[in-house]
Amino acid sequence: MNDAALSEDVTPSPLPPPGTRIIVTGAAQGIGRAVADAFHARGARVCAFDLGPVPDAPEGWIVARGNVTVAADLEAAFARMDEAWGGVDVVHANAGISANKPTLDLTEDEWRRTIDVNLTGAFLTAQAGGRRMVAQGSGLLLFTASLFHAVGGAARAAYCGSKGGVANLARALACEWAEHGVRVNALAPGYVETALVSDLLARGRLDAAALRHRSPQRRLVQPREVAAMALFLASPAASSVNGAVLSVDGGWTANGAP
Repeated sequence: MNDAALSEDVTPSPLPPPGTRIIVTGAAQGIGRAVADAFHARGARVCAFDLGPVPDAPEGWIVARGNVTVAADLEAAFARMDEAWGGVDVVHANAGISANKPTLDLTEDEWRRTIDVNLTGAFLTAQAGGRRMVAQGSGLLLFTASLFHAVGGAARAAYCGSKGGVANLARALACEWAEHGVRVNALAPGYVETALVSDLLARGRLDAAALRHRSPQRRLVQPREVAAMALFLASPAASSVNGAVLSVDGGWTANGAP
């Protein structure tokens, strides 16, 4: 994950090295679980952080329960990694919530909770991981933003505001920590086939046909596709990818058609 691993004569690997130490927040399901599983399958040491339990966590994982809006909870998880593995190589600030509600009906508490989890939680996760990675002179900090960092959406004021902040936080930290050997990037998924999206579709809060029509690929993104991009960003092949907000949305944001 650093320049020393590169050679002019060898094409860098597009996968993280075995033994990579990663913490993923929001790891119980969806994108977070797909990322944790993908890294585990390639020999990584995984710390899965979530507010609730992490079902069927493989043997050897550190499972840490806590809230990303509480710095002490995050610090406790990182301290367990320090004790077990001597530090961290990849921090994936993934935990997030949605608040799809007409803006005139959105309460101040709903606004604050969305900002607290999605943006403040990402900042606190980055800060806890950044202290360690800056000190060791290497690491990758990865955020989960959204296609809604770049486009707007009705009844999504809090979500759009929070994810726009996450994307620009990634850019800011990429500029600040590059000199310490730390890269910072963000993933911007489209509609991903997770339990949350499936529930919204089932309750009629989203329209499946409309989602497929808007995407040039005419389908939802799969969690494993987002995880594959995370693996690449943690690899030596991505050593110069810094400050990027990478779309994984099937062409949604590229498609100007309504």
